Amino acid sequence: MATTTPTRSNRARALLGSTAMTWSVFVVALVTWELVAGAADSFYFPRMTEILGAAVDLLLSGPASHLFLGDAVFDAILPSLLLALGSWALASVVGVVIGTALGRSPWAMDYFGALISFFRSIPPVTLMPVFIVLFGAGPDMRIAAIVFSTLWPIVINTVDGVRSVDSVKVDTARSLGTPRRYWIGMIVLPAAMPKIFAGLRLSLSIAILLMVVAEIVSSSGIGKELAASQLNSEYAVMWAWVLMLGAIGYLLNTLLLAIERLVLGWQPGRGDDV
Repeated sequence: MATTTPTRSNRARALLGSTAMTWSVFVVALVTWELVAGAADSFYFPRMTEILGAAVDLLLSGPASHLFLGDAVFDAILPSLLLALGSWALASVVGVVIGTALGRSPWAMDYFGALISFFRSIPPVTLMPVFIVLFGAGPDMRIAAIVFSTLWPIVINTVDGVRSVDSVKVDTARSLGTPRRYWIGMIVLPAAMPKIFAGLRLSLSIAILLMVVAEIVSSSGIGKELAASQLNSEYAVMWAWVLMLGAIGYLLNTLLLAIERLVLGWQPGRGDDV
């Protein structure tokens, strides 16, 4: 006990120091933008204070009954995030199921591996016209585009995780008489979780990207607002949307990392990081 507390205290201080350093670099970047934009005096690159002011107007221009949240939150941000996260969640479930089935089979990847690599190699943006033809320009198109594009990293990482399960664990479960119908939930998936989460993090960033592209094409949500601000030469608003998209992606990734640490806290070397 005497050695555990200082060790955890040191880790906490190291984490706080790392966080402070990260935010210090971020603040320096914002200040640098402000100084460079002020010196350049470019219409296309407004000052950071103007961009942050535009972001505040978008987010906090509503009445008290709406917690001062602006119309952009309810008309663009929330619908876009619900669609992106819902599509990503659907792709996650399907991807883990398919990846587990392929990884458990001794021959499936010999037949389907090349096909999966082919689909994964197609730039998602180039398929947008195909999705429009198949599903129109409505929500179905956006869901299909996000699900298709985020599915393959999850499938491939799940296959790798399932195939990397330690044979000792399988032999132990067999010697203990664990029924085979419980192997997936009790042995295979817990052991494959680190690689599955790696695929989930990668696919989440792809989901945000495809959300914006699909919405620009279909003229809806955040993508519509971003494109409209560019067409109307409202560059402070445009950069505000870009900044908010970066913040959204960062927050979602941070949340997923926290969930990963919580889920994988039982593994050696991970519990202390929670």
